[in-house]
Parts: sequence; structure tokens; C-alpha cells
Amino acid sequence: MDDDLRKLNTAAMPSALDALDDRVLAALAVRKGEAAATRRLMAVAALVSLGGGMVAGSVFVPTAVAASPLTPLIPASPLAPSTILDAR
Repeated sequence: MDDDLRKLNTAAMPSALDALDDRVLAALAVRKGEAAATRRLMAVAALVSLGGGMVAGSVFVPTAVAASPLTPLIPASPLAPSTILDAR
């Protein structure tokens, strides 16, 4: 193993290793820029979605309709609390 380490010590470093740090840092800078752009795009999409919902909710207002009872198959019970407390 000592012989192998001596060979590695005397061998010349490949030229690709000199540029490795620069390539890694450049890729990290690109990724950081893409992450910032993604956050901005998501914020714009959220604002457009909320704005569209507000416009659609205020422009297209349906008329109010009374709800039907939730017991379509059985008649209303005369002992239900809502009928006992009814003052009519």
C-alpha cells in the first residue's frame, strides 16, 4: 500500500480537477437562481388565483335560495328539539 501511495504522490493531477470547483460553484449558483425564480412564480400564481377567485365570487353572485330539509325519506319528528322549542 505504501508503494501505491508513493505512486499517487508522484503522479500529476488531472487538469479536470482544477476546474471542478468552478463547475460545482457555477451549478450551485444556477440552482439558487432557479429556486428564487420558482418561489416568485409560485407567489404570482397564488396572487392570480386569489384575484380570480375574488373577481369570480363578486361578479357572479347567485340568488339566495332556501335549503330543503335534510330528511327526504322520513317525516320530521314531532319530538325533535327544533319542534319542541318552536314558539309558533
